[in-house]
Amino acid sequence: MHPVRKQRLFIVLALVVLSSIAIGLLVFALRENINLFYPPAKFSTDEVPRDVRLRAGGCVQPGSVVRDEDSLQVQFELVDPAGRLTVNYEGILPDLFAEGEAAVVNGIWRDDNIFYADQVLAKHDENYMPPEVAEAMNNGEKHQATCEEAKYDS
Repeated sequence: MHPVRKQRLFIVLALVVLSSIAIGLLVFALRENINLFYPPAKFSTDEVPRDVRLRAGGCVQPGSVVRDEDSLQVQFELVDPAGRLTVNYEGILPDLFAEGEAAVVNGIWRDDNIFYADQVLAKHDENYMPPEVAEAMNNGEKHQATCEEAKYDS
Protein backbone atom coordinates (compact mmCIF):
# COMPACT_ATOMS: atom_id res chain seq x y z
CA MET A 1 0.00 0.00 0.00
CA HIS A 2 1.24 3.44 -0.90
CA PRO A 3 2.35 5.57 2.13
CA VAL A 4 -0.06 8.43 1.30
CA ARG A 5 -2.96 5.99 1.00
CA LYS A 6 -1.95 4.35 4.26
CA GLN A 7 -1.88 7.74 5.99
CA ARG A 8 -5.36 8.63 4.66
CA LEU A 9 -6.74 5.31 5.86
CA PHE A 10 -5.26 5.90 9.31
CA ILE A 11 -6.79 9.41 9.46
CA VAL A 12 -10.23 8.16 8.38
CA LEU A 13 -10.16 5.32 10.92
CA ALA A 14 -9.07 7.72 13.67
CA LEU A 15 -11.93 10.11 12.79
CA VAL A 16 -14.46 7.25 12.86
CA VAL A 17 -13.23 6.05 16.27
CA LEU A 18 -13.18 9.57 17.75
CA SER A 19 -16.65 10.32 16.35
CA SER A 20 -18.01 7.09 17.84
CA ILE A 21 -16.54 7.93 21.24
CA ALA A 22 -17.97 11.47 21.11
CA ILE A 23 -21.44 10.21 20.14
CA GLY A 24 -21.32 7.58 22.88
CA LEU A 25 -20.41 10.16 25.53
CA LEU A 26 -23.13 12.51 24.29
CA VAL A 27 -25.81 9.80 24.45
CA PHE A 28 -24.66 8.79 27.94
CA ALA A 29 -24.79 12.40 29.17
CA LEU A 30 -28.23 13.03 27.68
CA ARG A 31 -29.62 9.80 29.12
CA GLU A 32 -28.56 10.89 32.62
CA ASN A 33 -30.34 14.25 32.26
CA ILE A 34 -33.69 13.14 30.86
CA ASN A 35 -36.64 13.75 33.19
CA LEU A 36 -39.68 11.79 32.07
CA PHE A 37 -43.10 13.27 32.96
CA TYR A 38 -45.90 11.17 34.45
CA PRO A 39 -49.36 12.21 35.70
CA PRO A 40 -50.52 10.87 39.10
CA ALA A 41 -52.71 8.18 37.49
CA LYS A 42 -49.65 6.42 36.04
CA PHE A 43 -48.12 5.90 39.49
CA SER A 44 -50.81 3.38 40.42
CA THR A 45 -49.67 1.17 37.55
CA ASP A 46 -46.32 -0.53 36.97
CA GLU A 47 -45.50 1.85 34.10
CA VAL A 48 -43.42 4.24 36.21
CA PRO A 49 -39.79 3.23 36.78
CA ARG A 50 -38.48 3.40 40.33
CA ASP A 51 -35.30 5.04 41.62
CA VAL A 52 -34.76 7.25 38.55
CA ARG A 53 -35.31 11.00 38.14
CA LEU A 54 -38.86 11.81 37.05
CA ARG A 55 -41.31 14.68 36.80
CA ALA A 56 -44.89 14.46 38.00
CA GLY A 57 -47.65 17.01 37.91
CA GLY A 58 -51.24 17.55 38.88
CA CYS A 59 -53.39 19.54 41.29
CA VAL A 60 -52.45 19.82 44.95
CA GLN A 61 -55.27 18.12 46.86
CA PRO A 62 -56.82 20.59 49.34
CA GLY A 63 -56.30 19.48 52.93
CA SER A 64 -53.42 17.18 52.01
CA VAL A 65 -50.54 19.55 52.81
CA VAL A 66 -48.86 18.47 56.07
CA ARG A 67 -45.88 20.47 57.33
CA ASP A 68 -43.42 19.21 59.94
CA GLU A 69 -43.11 21.74 62.76
CA ASP A 70 -39.42 20.99 63.41
CA SER A 71 -38.09 20.99 59.85
CA LEU A 72 -38.83 22.07 56.29
CA GLN A 73 -40.39 18.67 55.55
CA VAL A 74 -43.71 18.90 53.66
CA GLN A 75 -45.98 16.10 52.47
CA PHE A 76 -48.88 16.62 50.05
CA GLU A 77 -50.87 14.81 47.39
CA LEU A 78 -51.04 15.56 43.69
CA VAL A 79 -54.25 14.45 42.01
CA ASP A 80 -55.68 14.16 38.53
CA PRO A 81 -59.04 12.75 37.39
CA ALA A 82 -57.76 9.16 37.57
CA GLY A 83 -55.28 9.00 40.42
CA ARG A 84 -53.31 10.49 43.27
CA LEU A 85 -49.64 10.67 44.24
CA THR A 86 -48.13 11.27 47.68
CA VAL A 87 -45.17 13.67 47.51
CA ASN A 88 -42.53 14.22 50.19
CA TYR A 89 -40.47 17.42 49.87
CA GLU A 90 -37.88 19.00 52.11
CA GLY A 91 -37.29 22.66 51.44
CA ILE A 92 -39.02 25.98 51.02
CA LEU A 93 -42.09 25.77 48.81
CA PRO A 94 -42.56 28.38 46.06
CA ASP A 95 -44.65 31.41 47.06
CA LEU A 96 -47.34 30.48 44.52
CA PHE A 97 -47.69 26.91 45.80
CA ALA A 98 -51.27 26.49 47.03
CA GLU A 99 -53.85 23.80 47.64
CA GLY A 100 -56.13 23.24 44.66
CA GLU A 101 -53.57 24.66 42.22
CA ALA A 102 -51.34 22.99 39.64
CA ALA A 103 -47.82 21.94 40.56
CA VAL A 104 -44.99 19.98 38.96
CA VAL A 105 -42.42 18.11 41.05
CA ASN A 106 -39.00 16.73 40.12
CA GLY A 107 -37.58 13.84 42.09
CA ILE A 108 -37.47 10.08 42.58
CA TRP A 109 -40.30 7.52 42.89
CA ARG A 110 -39.29 5.01 45.56
CA ASP A 111 -40.42 1.50 46.53
CA ASP A 112 -42.48 2.83 49.46
CA ASN A 113 -44.89 4.43 46.91
CA ILE A 114 -43.87 7.96 47.88
CA PHE A 115 -42.43 10.46 45.42
CA TYR A 116 -39.41 12.18 47.01
CA ALA A 117 -39.21 15.59 45.35
CA ASP A 118 -36.14 17.78 45.33
CA GLN A 119 -37.85 20.56 43.37
CA VAL A 120 -41.42 21.88 43.36
CA LEU A 121 -42.64 24.16 40.58
CA ALA A 122 -45.87 26.14 40.98
CA LYS A 123 -47.92 27.98 38.39
CA HIS A 124 -47.15 31.66 37.88
CA ASP A 125 -50.66 33.09 37.40
CA GLU A 126 -54.26 31.97 37.09
CA ASN A 127 -53.98 31.34 33.34
CA TYR A 128 -50.80 29.25 33.41
CA MET A 129 -50.73 25.50 33.23
CA PRO A 130 -47.50 23.47 32.99
CA PRO A 131 -47.31 22.03 29.44
CA GLU A 132 -46.81 18.50 30.71
CA VAL A 133 -49.91 18.72 32.89
CA ALA A 134 -51.96 20.17 30.03
CA GLU A 135 -50.90 17.36 27.72
CA ALA A 136 -51.58 14.73 30.38
CA MET A 137 -55.04 16.13 30.95
CA ASN A 138 -55.71 16.41 27.17
CA ASN A 139 -56.74 20.07 27.44
CA GLY A 140 -56.52 23.02 29.81
CA GLU A 141 -60.25 23.26 30.53
CA LYS A 142 -60.39 19.70 31.84
CA HIS A 143 -57.32 20.39 33.99
CA GLN A 144 -58.80 23.59 35.41
CA ALA A 145 -62.07 21.78 36.14
CA THR A 146 -60.11 19.07 37.97
CA CYS A 147 -58.35 21.66 40.13
CA GLU A 148 -61.66 23.41 40.83
CA GLU A 149 -63.25 20.07 41.81
CA ALA A 150 -60.31 19.36 44.10
CA LYS A 151 -60.89 22.70 45.87
CA TYR A 152 -64.50 21.84 46.66
CA ASP A 153 -64.15 18.10 47.37
CA SER A 154 -62.35 18.61 50.67
